[in-house]
Amino acid sequence: MINRNLAKVLSFRYKILALVLILIAGSLVFLPKYAKHEGIDPESALANAISPERYISADELAHKIIGQDPSILIIDLREIERFEAYSIPGAINIPLAKILEEEGKTYLEQDAYEIILYSEENFYADQAWMLCNRIGYNNLRVLEGGMNSWFNSVINPPVPTDQMPATAFDLYSFRKSASMYFGVGYAEAIQEVKEAPKPKAKPKQVVPVKKKKKKVPEGGC
Repeated sequence: MINRNLAKVLSFRYKILALVLILIAGSLVFLPKYAKHEGIDPESALANAISPERYISADELAHKIIGQDPSILIIDLREIERFEAYSIPGAINIPLAKILEEEGKTYLEQDAYEIILYSEENFYADQAWMLCNRIGYNNLRVLEGGMNSWFNSVINPPVPTDQMPATAFDLYSFRKSASMYFGVGYAEAIQEVKEAPKPKAKPKQVVPVKKKKKKVPEGGC
């Protein structure tokens, strides 16, 4: 009964969110155009706004990070205090209010990386995605469920029940391994480490983000 009520509440929240996103997308039509970016046409902006293809799951992002995928650039849109308290490994902090300022444009105005935006849930990341999409920035995705989904699935995965299919146990196995990769300790894993010979630590490879040179604006007021 509780699960049904929770499902109804979540369904209602996502319907409201979808309506808000459509209204925001419509309002973007009236945003002033930038001197350097004419942006995309309103019809394309609205079509992109209601498309689910922009989302990436926490599991998919975990795969990319563990595999040290050099093509991703993760942007945390929360305030600096939240970012410093905890963030997804490899993420850089650009608060939503500063996303269109010069620092944000340095990372967003390029085609070399797949940019993944996230906030606590979807709301702020969706706003940032639509603003940047309207201007014409490419390769933008949103972490579905945001930090909450990352924590509740990858960092603290729920244990499947006996009635669940084998795929649920396979997913749990991956999530548990991923959480250990990101620093979560389990009692059984700690015991295994104590009993096994200690391997040599390998330094984690960090892929630096190359900043794009500033362009001299052409024309404008």
